[in-house]
Amino acid sequence: MAACAQPACAEAVRGLQLPQLQRLLRRLAVEHTDTGEAGSLSPPHERALARAWGLQPADGLVPLAALQVQQSGGDPGEAGWAWITPAHLLVGRDHIDLAPPKELQLEAADSRALLAALQPWFAEDGITLTYDAPLRWLARGDLFRTLPTASLDRVIGRTIDRWMPAGEAGRPLRRLQQEMQMLLYTLPLNDARQRGGLLPVNSFWASASGALPPGPRPTAPASLQVTPYLREAALAGDWRGWAAAWQELDTRDCVRLLAAIDAGQAVRLTLCGEAGSRTWSSRAAGAWQRITAWLGAPTPASLLEGL
Repeated sequence: MAACAQPACAEAVRGLQLPQLQRLLRRLAVEHTDTGEAGSLSPPHERALARAWGLQPADGLVPLAALQVQQSGGDPGEAGWAWITPAHLLVGRDHIDLAPPKELQLEAADSRALLAALQPWFAEDGITLTYDAPLRWLARGDLFRTLPTASLDRVIGRTIDRWMPAGEAGRPLRRLQQEMQMLLYTLPLNDARQRGGLLPVNSFWASASGALPPGPRPTAPASLQVTPYLREAALAGDWRGWAAAWQELDTRDCVRLLAAIDAGQAVRLTLCGEAGSRTWSSRAAGAWQRITAWLGAPTPASLLEGL
């Protein structure tokens, strides 16, 4: 997440010095602008990733789970897929928040045991669960073909109400969440976790839902590189770490991209914020743009404004 509306982020931006990024953007031109909203189900970085794969994402239906199956050598077909994340809900007097999943400290053995306990209930709704990682299971089912879901990045540390699957289409998943909360409450594994000082897994979150379109499988450019450091620091509210990640990107990745331009290679850079994103490209930079770009170097704050 290159920028967001939080005051702490704005303060961190004012202290940034990004000379290599400024040099790089002098040699690029804006190719695409995604003007979204901070309240969308799918954040800008997920929409940008889908476009890189040649997909046209709809809000809440960015099929990252199906793409993962394809990338792993599986055949997602045209089925609906989603990510299921074991979760801990913090229940307050008048709100329910989703704790950062990493706080569960969930190991593979516990995750597999939880999956085995929940799988029969999911199967009754036509959903097959398979293990992928301690904090990520893959779900396949018709329910997820057309059901918009909110990205986990939108929900972490926030009240879940506005992000729950909406309307009649979301009713089966909401019911399943309620049933699993009751089951998890009585699960001996959670009792053991609490005795060991660990948070219980008391719910789950579904995200990355959707299906791949029929026809040839989508492909991404071989040079596609996703850098997660800004996103991870921003989600954790670690603005000192976020600023340090920017400095690393400036001295490493921006230098690499400048060298690629010098070598005659095409370069494209996308920066994503909380609401929108902007893509710059060397191919979009005409001669006049390259000349005028040298007349002034935008500040980091102006570069990140509007994201």
